[in-house]
Amino acid sequence: MNLLDKIESKEAVVSVIGLGYVGLPLAVVFAEAGFRVVGIDVDQSRVDSINRGESYVQDVPSERLAGLAVNGAWSSSSTKLSATTDFDVLRDVDAVIICVPTPLSKTRDPDLSNIVAASDEVARRLHTGMLVVLESTTYPGTTQEVLLPRFVSGAGDAVKEVGRDFFLAFSPERVDPGRADWTVRNTPKVVGGVTPACLEAATTLYGKALESVVPVSSPMVAEMVKLLENTFRATNIALVNELAIMCDRLGVNVWEVIDAAETKPFGYMPFYPGPGLGGHCIPVDPQYLAWKMKTLDYNARFIQLAAEINFGMPQYVLSKIANSLNDCEKALKGSRVLILGVTYKADVADTRESPALDLIHLLREKGAAVEYHDPYFPSIDVEDVHMESISLTDEAIQSADCVVITTGHSWYDWPRVVDNAALIVDTRNVTKGVASRSSRVVVL
Repeated sequence: MNLLDKIESKEAVVSVIGLGYVGLPLAVVFAEAGFRVVGIDVDQSRVDSINRGESYVQDVPSERLAGLAVNGAWSSSSTKLSATTDFDVLRDVDAVIICVPTPLSKTRDPDLSNIVAASDEVARRLHTGMLVVLESTTYPGTTQEVLLPRFVSGAGDAVKEVGRDFFLAFSPERVDPGRADWTVRNTPKVVGGVTPACLEAATTLYGKALESVVPVSSPMVAEMVKLLENTFRATNIALVNELAIMCDRLGVNVWEVIDAAETKPFGYMPFYPGPGLGGHCIPVDPQYLAWKMKTLDYNARFIQLAAEINFGMPQYVLSKIANSLNDCEKALKGSRVLILGVTYKADVADTRESPALDLIHLLREKGAAVEYHDPYFPSIDVEDVHMESISLTDEAIQSADCVVITTGHSWYDWPRVVDNAALIVDTRNVTKGVASRSSRVVVL
């Protein structure tokens, strides 16, 4: 039976490499669609958790994992979804989807080490009829420049022809953690294959588990699609962040400006300012494109300017805190500052690239006594930030010289915070409409 027949009958075995916030939801969706799925991750704790039916990803409740067990039993032979650290299982799978992290190095250059390691493992076990899809965000050209040569030569194997002996494609992940309206299943899936046969194999596979598939002419187009999406967001966020600074200089409320502009029914869509950029995608993806363009002797000026503005926002928030304390006849040095929310996004348990961590670092450098609270993180241990979340009592709020709202979790009772705080710097406009004569609220 050839690959397309196996996919159509759902007899194909699918493997997902990398079981994080992208890979695990994808693996679950394929398993729920009726495929046998084997997840691979180098983190033994993740593997053990999945095989117990316990989820560690917010968007995948443990109940969904439990529903993939056969007769309530979890074993490699009786479940639709199992996990392992052993890459040798790839010898018996039909389709491999790579969902490993692609961070930036300390010099803000692309770090493809996880992609290279995963693709080398696949290359050693590549067999006739196998489909390989890369989903990890990367620079345009990675699929054909980094993966394809490894698969053509293999590791001591005979030369293989792409589109005939094996199939290779790129399909960018479009996960927005915490969303319930647009999920892995119903978000349109862009797919680009190295050859027409590769495209057919990949679109057929995704079409059996997802609601909508969008084929494009090549992997490079698909790679560029993801970078365009997040560069669009990063640059527009930079624009509104700079607008917030300009409105502050003018004595105008930027949030009122945005609300009024949003009433225009055409030619405008709202973006909102904040303390900086966070998450894995928006701060990172545009830098992949900028790096690639440098190799082509082109300076991506728009991307670089947006990064300068966005990554400078924690410093701007620091100045707002210092000035607000100064208006209360207090110095930043020695003041007790309480940070509310350290995740990069409201109601999401993820601190990657969170601007709150940068702000904590800056406040400490200036001599402030910093505490934090976050319902999703009882402790943080990121680079030089090692802290425990305090209990958010009325007394804790009252004792702070300044409360800084960096993440607008719905968990918080904002009227209670406003009523008890002597001074608030609100970077998310979550206190809008909350009035208190005993409090002073400064918005971004």
